[in-house]
Amino acid sequence: MKRPHDLGRHDSWEDVHAVVAGFGVSGFAAADNLNHLGARVTALDESAEGGRGDKAEKAELLEVLGATVRLGAGATETLPDDVDLVVTSPGWKPSSPLLAQARERGVPVWGEVELAWRLRDPNHPAPWLAVTGTNGKTTTVQMLDSILRAAGLRSVAVGNVGLPIVEAVMDPEPYDVLAVELSSFQLHYTESMSAEAAAVLNVAEDHLDWYSGPSGMDDYAADKGRIYERVQKACIYNAADPATEAMVRGADVLEGARAIGFTLGMPGVGMVGVVEDILADRAFIEQRESSAAELCTLADLASDAPHFVQDALAAAALARAHGVSQAAVRDGLRAFRPDGHRIAFVAEHDGITWVDDSKATNPHAAQASLLGYDRVVWVAGGLAKGARFDDLVVAVRGRLRGVVLLGRDRDVIAAALSRHAPDVPVIVVGDGETERAPSATSAPPGEHGSMGRVVEAAAELARPGDTVLLAPGCASMDMFTNYAERGDAFATAVRNRIA
Repeated sequence: MKRPHDLGRHDSWEDVHAVVAGFGVSGFAAADNLNHLGARVTALDESAEGGRGDKAEKAELLEVLGATVRLGAGATETLPDDVDLVVTSPGWKPSSPLLAQARERGVPVWGEVELAWRLRDPNHPAPWLAVTGTNGKTTTVQMLDSILRAAGLRSVAVGNVGLPIVEAVMDPEPYDVLAVELSSFQLHYTESMSAEAAAVLNVAEDHLDWYSGPSGMDDYAADKGRIYERVQKACIYNAADPATEAMVRGADVLEGARAIGFTLGMPGVGMVGVVEDILADRAFIEQRESSAAELCTLADLASDAPHFVQDALAAAALARAHGVSQAAVRDGLRAFRPDGHRIAFVAEHDGITWVDDSKATNPHAAQASLLGYDRVVWVAGGLAKGARFDDLVVAVRGRLRGVVLLGRDRDVIAAALSRHAPDVPVIVVGDGETERAPSATSAPPGEHGSMGRVVEAAAELARPGDTVLLAPGCASMDMFTNYAERGDAFATAVRNRIA
């Protein structure tokens, strides 16, 4: 058996049989590049349909190039014989039969991230600035990419957002630096990555359907903490989240790496934070014992919501660890605008503001969003993924004018509201009809499907000066293709109502 651990981008992979488990965006990128390196590639996926690009078309292309692709029911039940390496897509649980068979045979299992790290060009090894956390990863990585570009660097956002990392590292024109978003799933299958700097933004309950069992939350946090292993220069942590600091303390980093905290308060030495309306650096300047350097002002940001400011501070710290100037941080943050469905203004009518934060797909994200507004009609529900909402409700109940619930796990949220905020009016919108909840009136019928009824119910509860906020705290796939479709449905229903 040839040892894949000994191979890089300039070695021959001719004698390696690599199985790629999962044929989505990252799976195709892994299979395509392994095939390019000369490996014998077998790609497997239970589904023949894909989201960004049809899997069948990509399979046909790879087979023309010499790979073997098996799609459809039963394709992933049995690991082929004579396999030297399995590269798994991040959503695959370690208990999946194919991965269990690999472990039993002693076959190494990598993720696309691990493969990408090993395929970096030793002559042009672009540093990785890596970000993980329960919430805010995409925003922070996109902010970071904007800052790096403002500094004149050839940068790209990769990983859990944007370009697959394998494609970036194999680009014939080398990048100067990569802004890397990593999920816990991706980190689980990573063993040798050594980021120049890394940040964990926060840690809260999420993906407990994947991390099941009594140790699920601990396992989830442990995978997040893997991002700090072998860090070269800086471990960025959230001073308001002790779990992230504990991860830094427990990490095995390279000599000289520093711990850098970010805070919404006054920064101490070795931190970045906020002084009045200024984002300030007391970590990457020589005079940090006695002074701070201005990075930008709150007015330079697209939003002054607390979680958005935290993301900006983390992005700034990562960029500063790479050596980016204060001016580039300011210019990059000024230029950045969040993707759609992230605290996106929809409309203002009759003194009521409507905001789409459909990307808030877990309770921690929803809580961060809700804390940005004084008086809220909260629109929530969907697939809870095993999460609980008690802590969220306790934290925001004083801000709630009312709540409108929809989706499969709406009763989970309704129960938490009943326990901790029994006086808050709740309207439950069922799949095909509106249901009555305690302390609530029934929602009037709408003409735009379930989301139309949701908007009508929210309008009934709202008063001038209130914000109606779609921050579901749940995944969307019970009723919508993705969170973007859910947000679009909300925005359309709002605009139809006020037209």
